[in-house]
Amino acid sequence: MRVAVIIPAAGTGRRMHQATPKQYLCLGGRPILAHTLEVFENLPEINEITVVAQTKALEFCQNQIITPFGFKKVLRLVPGGKERQDSVYNAIKALQRQDDYDLIVVHDGVRPFVTPEEVRRVIGAALEHGAAILAMPANDTVKKVNRTGRIQKTLNRQDIWLAQTPQAFQAPIIWRAFVEAYGRDFYGTDEASLVEAIGIPVFAIPGSVYNIKVTTPEDLVLAEAILAFRQQSRTTTRDRKAQP
Repeated sequence: MRVAVIIPAAGTGRRMHQATPKQYLCLGGRPILAHTLEVFENLPEINEITVVAQTKALEFCQNQIITPFGFKKVLRLVPGGKERQDSVYNAIKALQRQDDYDLIVVHDGVRPFVTPEEVRRVIGAALEHGAAILAMPANDTVKKVNRTGRIQKTLNRQDIWLAQTPQAFQAPIIWRAFVEAYGRDFYGTDEASLVEAIGIPVFAIPGSVYNIKVTTPEDLVLAEAILAFRQQSRTTTRDRKAQP
């Protein structure tokens, strides 16, 4: 099995209200993107990684993240596009040939807390079904609201799942989805929506509340708390194992 991972990290981070794009902000002393890449670098199931960065940040990403942190599986850096969909398509086109890969996995560069087990479950589901994503069932009551703020109706939250990444697809499926999307001038909000649009079912695999996308200053505060919690949990586990 050959698995290629695409990490979109070309956002400008306007909602973070900082000059530095969010993927390069520090989390526990390391850039958020470095935390994310580490997960896939250390997974034996992953063969290679393509990182998508802003054109003006390609050299920075190479010299400040990929090289210093020793990410050997990052085989290429490609420039981003106008929209996320364009960025991921640039990465897909940069891959050698679609028949060189069994699966293509896409994961947000600013979701640093995905676990190896979650990645493996998505990969397994995509191998079995063709397409799969991490997602979380909605816990709150969900309202459909118009542009004036008026509630139009209450949706059945049992049918509502919040999409996360990674999203994994058998290579011929995602290639076809992107080609047909551009043929119809269709833009989706994630890769799964492109696959859904060509009539191929996508399966949702339960994710985690910790698998947050760091987008706002509040998210960064939460991310620091999650990181501290995980570090403390690992320390406690090691201490217990060390006890006679």
